[in-house]
Amino acid sequence: MLIIGIAGGTGSGKTTVVNQIINELPPDEVGVISQDSYYKDTSHLSFEERVKINFDHPQSIDFDLLVSHLKELKKGNSIEQPVYSFIDHNRKKETLTTVPKHVMIVEGILILTHPEIRKMFDIKIYVHADSDERLIRRLKRDIAERGRDLEEVLNRYQNTLKPMHQQFIEPTKEYADIIIPTNRYNTVAVDIVRTIINQKLKV
Repeated sequence: MLIIGIAGGTGSGKTTVVNQIINELPPDEVGVISQDSYYKDTSHLSFEERVKINFDHPQSIDFDLLVSHLKELKKGNSIEQPVYSFIDHNRKKETLTTVPKHVMIVEGILILTHPEIRKMFDIKIYVHADSDERLIRRLKRDIAERGRDLEEVLNRYQNTLKPMHQQFIEPTKEYADIIIPTNRYNTVAVDIVRTIINQKLKV
């Protein structure tokens, strides 16, 4: 099994890159795990308390569960991936059965901050985009898909998202094997990733 980590700031275009890689591979050979699924269970907190959580800090992620799930997948076992609700700020009761594939992509803003998980990645990719562009995308997504209002998104960006990006996310560029600038369809970068994947799968 080949495990690829794709990191980068919120709204940087990680999903676009993930889809580009998926499109280059046979559909039955690739699976995706989202870091967002592994936000810690907050059922013991009220909704008002959950809203105040800093979800852009590494401590908000259940990395222990993610590590154990990746280890199980490498052993050839299926896992029950959590399903997260951004509207409720908590995990849902249902889970998503995820089976091991030849290529597993793990994507998320904080995945390169964790040393043990970094060691598990065969390829580490960082997707870079201009901060203004990322904010615009975040605004559009959170308002349209996550039920947020403009003031809430801007407050969260200014008070938590931007400082957390500068403190935790941007520095993880140094761990990346490949940095993909902007979220435009980067043919060269995707071709390089595809070549590396094919070479590693043949070994």
